[in-house]
Amino acid sequence: MKKVCVVTGTRAEYGLLYWLIKGIEADKELELQLIVTGMHLSPEFGLTYKEIEKEFKIDKKIEMLLSSDTSIGISKSMGLAQISFAEAYEELKPDLIVLLGDRYEIFSAASAAMIAKVPIAHLHGGEATEGLIDEPIRHSITKMSHLHFTATNEYRNRVIQLGETPDRVFNVGGLGIENIKRLKLLSKDEFEKSIDFKLNKKNILVTFHPVTLENSTAKEQFQELLDAIDSLENTNIIFTKANSDTDGRVINQMIDEYVVKNSYKAIAFTSLGQQRYLSALQFMDCVVGNSSSGLAEAPSFKIGTINIGDRQKGRIKADSVIDCLPQKNEILKACQILYSINFQSLLQKVQNPYGTDLASKKIIDIIKTTDLSNVIKKTFYDLEVKK
Repeated sequence: MKKVCVVTGTRAEYGLLYWLIKGIEADKELELQLIVTGMHLSPEFGLTYKEIEKEFKIDKKIEMLLSSDTSIGISKSMGLAQISFAEAYEELKPDLIVLLGDRYEIFSAASAAMIAKVPIAHLHGGEATEGLIDEPIRHSITKMSHLHFTATNEYRNRVIQLGETPDRVFNVGGLGIENIKRLKLLSKDEFEKSIDFKLNKKNILVTFHPVTLENSTAKEQFQELLDAIDSLENTNIIFTKANSDTDGRVINQMIDEYVVKNSYKAIAFTSLGQQRYLSALQFMDCVVGNSSSGLAEAPSFKIGTINIGDRQKGRIKADSVIDCLPQKNEILKACQILYSINFQSLLQKVQNPYGTDLASKKIIDIIKTTDLSNVIKKTFYDLEVKK
């Protein structure tokens, strides 16, 4: 049996990995190993490892988060993580590490695996987020990885452009689509009861994170967003809080203060969880902010996305995404477009560019049929030579 070790550090990433983890666990030819780290183990971010433990055995918990969201604190957290991942790999002796995305804890997991000579399967590589430190992290993980599972053909081509051999790069579609297809979503009544909050005539979901390649813009940008949504009429607001990136705590404090003053129309969650988050999208008019979920998942629900600022700059976007500057007037203009007759008509025809198939089954089939005995030594695939 191949020992397949999956690493997860955030609530959103775990939601994307859920069906893959479940599929690996159920497969008779694979042995699941699960490492949980990062925000999952933090009381500040909801101790979400407890939700994971309800479904899966956690093989290792790697504490790494310091109580700081400064650049120094995050760098120290990365160092702590790499030490602990090295120890975990030595004990678990996995045949393959599965990593998703581009966060700093995943960079530490990849670095330790590279030194330990353990093959890496990387999910959602080849994407672009020009406003984030995730951009260089993602491409660095690509170069440390040996199997690549991308969400679109364009992203597959970008991984190949980075020198990865085409026969190791697979377009399997976005993992978020699978959750929408396979999770049993809540009805409106069930959803309202689960969050103890009544929806209004209009409803928006706000999820905003720091733009990590900009210096100290979180407070100013998020205040512009709050000022804009505060002027919307007959509109209830569900906030999901920011992650542990630099200045994330600034945003979360502002959310808490806003909800205290506007409890009749606003509510906030550290983590809704995948079922409640996706259930919420059924009843929202729009996702507002700068989260990738507004691009990857919201289009499948035929709702709009108001994508603010540069955090997602470079990603493939559906026609349901309205880009705008992080300024009150620009956000309000985007809201006017959202509720216009033409845009509402367009939403019904929107296609999600991140695919419709079940990605986890494709990934598992490829992992099972790939000989891992000689994948560590990689050849750089030179596009100029191949022409």
